[in-house]
Amino acid sequence: MPYTTVGEESIFYAHRASVNPKAPHLILVHGAGGSHQLWGYAIRSLGSANTYALDLPGHGRSNGTGRWSIAGYADFVLDFMDALQLEAAVVAGHSMGGATAMTMALRYPQRVAGLVLVGTGARLRVLQAILNGTLSDFEDTIQLICEYAYSPDAPRQLVRQGQRQMLDVAPQTIHDDFAACNTFDVMERLGEIHCPTLVICGTEDHLTPPKYAQYLADRIAGAELRPIEGAGHMVMIEKPDRVAELIQSALVRWAL
Repeated sequence: MPYTTVGEESIFYAHRASVNPKAPHLILVHGAGGSHQLWGYAIRSLGSANTYALDLPGHGRSNGTGRWSIAGYADFVLDFMDALQLEAAVVAGHSMGGATAMTMALRYPQRVAGLVLVGTGARLRVLQAILNGTLSDFEDTIQLICEYAYSPDAPRQLVRQGQRQMLDVAPQTIHDDFAACNTFDVMERLGEIHCPTLVICGTEDHLTPPKYAQYLADRIAGAELRPIEGAGHMVMIEKPDRVAELIQSALVRWAL
């Protein structure tokens, strides 16, 4: 698995090249306290795209420092694209990653060929208990987050795996991620997004409820909404094959 240097930071990413020389580039951006592993293998290996699932700075196998704002993460992903010499890409983002993707589409529309918005919203308010707890009671707060993040029917092994992965991230980084989400708000700007957009949500998502996805689909011109029954906030790890199928189908329809 490759690394690239962005500024002075060594950034890890999982890459799968398509056999189609004209396939679009697809960048997978994880959410707060996450890593590339939260995109299921089926999603990271789409045959219709050149996929790049990165670990944001300070997350997963990447070194460096997490950012303090969604705009900071958007600028970072653009720099990541520049480091790999990617002129344009479809940007898929989960939760905080979705906020990052939308911000990129607003700030750098010529670089974003399409959006895949997974378990996210135009505004991402965070419970004060989570903001405080990430610094004062880290382990219990991570357990609380994961209890909310997965559907009641999700295998407990998945939930425990999610907890272990988040516990490996520095508490300050996770706090800063959630603080960045808490100040994010593009509710009045969605009409400025004009690229092809797919919105995916789990019907049992309690962190970014389905009404958030509906709001995005109603206000981004031409956006497609695809709910996944029985999945929670971590829809792409609970139902990776279905999410991969939806993304693959959208990329074929968009014919980028």
